[in-house]
Amino acid sequence: MTVLEDRIAMAESDNTRQLDEMFERLEKMPVPEGYKVEIVEGTIYMSPQRDVHWETIREVLWALEDRFGRRSKVLSDVRIDFPGHLNGYCPDVAKLRDGAEKDAKGRWRYEDVEFVAEVISTDTGKNDYGPKKTAYALAEVPVYLIADPYVGKCRLFTQPKDGDYVSDLSVAYGSDVDMTTTLLGLVLSTGDFPRG
Repeated sequence: MTVLEDRIAMAESDNTRQLDEMFERLEKMPVPEGYKVEIVEGTIYMSPQRDVHWETIREVLWALEDRFGRRSKVLSDVRIDFPGHLNGYCPDVAKLRDGAEKDAKGRWRYEDVEFVAEVISTDTGKNDYGPKKTAYALAEVPVYLIADPYVGKCRLFTQPKDGDYVSDLSVAYGSDVDMTTTLLGLVLSTGDFPRG
């Protein structure tokens, strides 16, 4: 290893240790039932899971299961540590590549994430369009979808490069999100996506 590789490995190890400590404390706290908790750039966010939120997640999950089968690695609200300072995200939906395995600590690796979908919440939407989008691009997540029930639109980000996405497509609810040119190879119908 080079000196630079050693420093990166040390920083990632320290980052993981700090995230572990933060999540351990959160597990001991009385987090209200039905709240999602994640850490974005070292700040803890708790947001309620509303029915509109969950119904949108289910629509995306069903589309992925229809395309890849029930045995595919599709997760919801499971911790995955992403690049950047203290980014312990729990994506609304994350699809992992075939053959993905947990690391030595029993966690999924961001390097195996092929697709992420986030459903906007009023209080945390800025994270989905800001630091989370940057972290997903840095992690080279090939396909990132944001569903926004408050404006009735989806944004599809593809082709990650240098911490951003080259392609940004906006699709109104009721239209199809065409992802046939991505590794997902599917068309996502938004006709049944609920509005907030």
